[in-house]
Amino acid sequence: MEETAHVWDPLSPTEAQELFSGLSAPWWISGGWAIDLFIGHQTRPHGDLDVLILRDDQLIFQEHLSNWDLSDRRLPDFTTWSKGDFLDPPINDIWGRRTPESPWAIQLMLMETDGDSWVFRREPTITGPISSLGRIAKSGIPYLAPQIQLLYKANNLQIDRNNTDFKNTLPFLNYEEAAWLRRCLELCHPGHEWIPKLSQRMKDLKQI
Repeated sequence: MEETAHVWDPLSPTEAQELFSGLSAPWWISGGWAIDLFIGHQTRPHGDLDVLILRDDQLIFQEHLSNWDLSDRRLPDFTTWSKGDFLDPPINDIWGRRTPESPWAIQLMLMETDGDSWVFRREPTITGPISSLGRIAKSGIPYLAPQIQLLYKANNLQIDRNNTDFKNTLPFLNYEEAAWLRRCLELCHPGHEWIPKLSQRMKDLKQI
């Protein structure tokens, strides 16, 4: 485990689509790849592959990946995800690889829900229909809606790629997406540096 603890050879979004083909539970490419699927082309290198799933569906994915080596991430350690073990908060992500000796290939991110709504873990008053979580790329790959993905990225601007993803996405956001993200940032992160940029984007769109 130690030698491969942080070594990645991630699946591509297309490979993830093939892996989860026919699965009854919904899933969405998230992270930086979600941004690129929204924009329509790859804008930067990606060192991993994040896939968002609903927490309530986690055992469906565990069964589907029964021949994989799966570990939940209990920082700073990894713990083997035992069959049938339902993971509650604060465990929020699962790393997967084909064998214990293989590099990591996929990271499952767990989304909270309340009935038919998704819930933003860091600020539970931010919620929306599960049907609003994702989009479908021209390739048929489902991905997390850009404004929701950016809300997650807004928490840590010390990671350069989060700012890069915002700058790349901003010119493609429509008015409603920009307004939603601005409202959420005003609630979660008052004074966030993205807020005036979103306001300018909204102003520019009104003039079109």
